[in-house]
Amino acid sequence: MRGRGNSLRVRSGAAITAALLLTLLLAAPAASAPAAVRVSPVEKAFVRAVNRVRAAHRLTPVRLDPRLERAARAHTAEMLAQRFFAHGAVVRRLESFGVAGPRIGETLGWHTPSGGAVRVVIRLWLRSPEHRAVLLRRGFVRVGVGTDVGQFEGYSNTLVVTADFAGR
Repeated sequence: MRGRGNSLRVRSGAAITAALLLTLLLAAPAASAPAAVRVSPVEKAFVRAVNRVRAAHRLTPVRLDPRLERAARAHTAEMLAQRFFAHGAVVRRLESFGVAGPRIGETLGWHTPSGGAVRVVIRLWLRSPEHRAVLLRRGFVRVGVGTDVGQFEGYSNTLVVTADFAGR
């Protein structure tokens, strides 16, 4: 799918802006609070955009969680380095960063360097039932957004994003 004037592709299933609503019960107990992480301007913009969408649907905002932030960044970096686009073992990955649920969700996206990535990716997530379900889940209270830019899907300087959500 191409956005208006943007080089953006979306594939369903295990594809480009695929999202898998993971509503999984996690048995791991909550650990002590981790140290804060520095969040990039693009990552902050994604969080603000997610919270605007949630507010428009009368949902509580999600707050940044350092564990989810680290997990999302690690997954984005791994996808770029190994040139794949998939959720993989989400539960195991999040548990390795100390994330406790009881419920989690994840959305993935990428956008070529034509600009407007945050707006375009959020809009496409909202058009997809699976993505929309993750963004608008009432129980989600925490989020981590990991973005990175690199060679991806044949494009240079491509923004790849992972958004990990957790809550009750």
